[in-house]
Amino acid sequence: FIFFFPVFNRKTGEPPLINGWIPYLGKALIFRKDAYKFLLDQQKKFGDIFTVHIAGRYITFIMDPFQYVYVIRNSKQLEFHEFANKMASKTFDYPALSKGKFPELKENLHRIYQYLQGKPLDIISDHMMKNLQDIFEWKCSQATDWETEKMYKFCCSVMFEASFVTLYGRVPAADGHKVISEIRDKFIKFDASFPYLAANIPIELLGATKKVRKELIHHFLLQNMTKWLGGSKVVQARQDIFEKYELLGDYDKAAHHFAFLWASVGNTIPATFWAMYYLLRHPEALAAVRDEIDHLLQSTGQKRGPTYNIHLTREQLDNLVYLESALNESLRMCSSSMNIRISQEDFVLKLEGNQEVVLRKGDWIALYPQILHMDPEVYEDPKEYKFDRYIEDGKKKTTFYKAGRKLKYFLMPFGSGISMCPGRFLAMNEMKMFLFILLSHFDVELAENKAVRLDNSRMGLGILLPDADIAFRYKLRS
Repeated sequence: FIFFFPVFNRKTGEPPLINGWIPYLGKALIFRKDAYKFLLDQQKKFGDIFTVHIAGRYITFIMDPFQYVYVIRNSKQLEFHEFANKMASKTFDYPALSKGKFPELKENLHRIYQYLQGKPLDIISDHMMKNLQDIFEWKCSQATDWETEKMYKFCCSVMFEASFVTLYGRVPAADGHKVISEIRDKFIKFDASFPYLAANIPIELLGATKKVRKELIHHFLLQNMTKWLGGSKVVQARQDIFEKYELLGDYDKAAHHFAFLWASVGNTIPATFWAMYYLLRHPEALAAVRDEIDHLLQSTGQKRGPTYNIHLTREQLDNLVYLESALNESLRMCSSSMNIRISQEDFVLKLEGNQEVVLRKGDWIALYPQILHMDPEVYEDPKEYKFDRYIEDGKKKTTFYKAGRKLKYFLMPFGSGISMCPGRFLAMNEMKMFLFILLSHFDVELAENKAVRLDNSRMGLGILLPDADIAFRYKLRS
């Protein structure tokens, strides 16, 4: 058999095309196996700009971090939201946010992210801190002797419930913890299929995923959500907006709420795991972060232990430079997001150094920050965890260089420009607070001597999951 498939003739100014020999798939399989290695190999062969055919898409990769700014600031010609909306509506089963059917819904939802910044962020962070402390007390206050648990499962349990209660409210039933853990178990099953849904694989081919998604969405129907107590303003504001659109059915609204939950915890849970794992693997890091935490508690006259409520202002959280540096270092090592833009027209993207890239309407442009995060020119020994990498002279370090030039972008776990995660400030606060409570209340140590590695199945989609869980143990600090 002879396969016929389109091979686009390259126009003058278009980057070299890496096509692959498999019809439609192109280089999809090798890219999915290890995108980081594949892209580095192509960069050595073709330079900093090249186009790869991946599953019917032609994706132009810009590998030079000094050129990122030219992609990010061209948000008129290089769009992101339409692509994100299509992917989300398919993944979470709500109707696409078309302007004709739902005028200004997209803009109205985007405006709500003001509740995750400034003063409203302080309020939601305070609630998260209280909920985290309640959950730690409920879960761990009996740990007068060593208790052993699996670390990923532990992080997932605590962070999922704290985030759920903070955003959507407390389930008033006597077995509230049990109800949330049932939702969490379904969430984990759905989340395991997320990379396949993101890759456009029909949900019908993914076993029980469709049924699990439907059950999850049903939890967010209005008759269930109205029973939950003390939800956040951001979720209430979303509910108020959905009520204005008669064409949005009850199931559609519930699907939007479920998508918001996934956006809130889908990456935060694995990121919390990696932050905790690396701290426990590196005693000097653990000691430095714990000293900083203890010093803050002493200086503010607060007592540690599950029976005491700790309160932290945003300024106090921001001033924990060792905690933030350790967290940023684990994010550098475990994040693998692909920043995608789609060309809205045939146009010439002008880059630094009189370089130009000819783009066709519908072409994808991609930045792959993991290449930057692991660049030995930017980060010495990039495969090594250095908890104080983002500290200089006792202050936050924000200047990093490549080839002797200062970089505008050096750490990009939350995306960039118009595609930057609007919940990034809350996510950072949540992870800091989790580690703060854990380390102020408990002695913690690994109970297994094994290395956990990154599972590459989510390359390009955010925070990579661990390839295995690991046992750790904890007991109340004396």
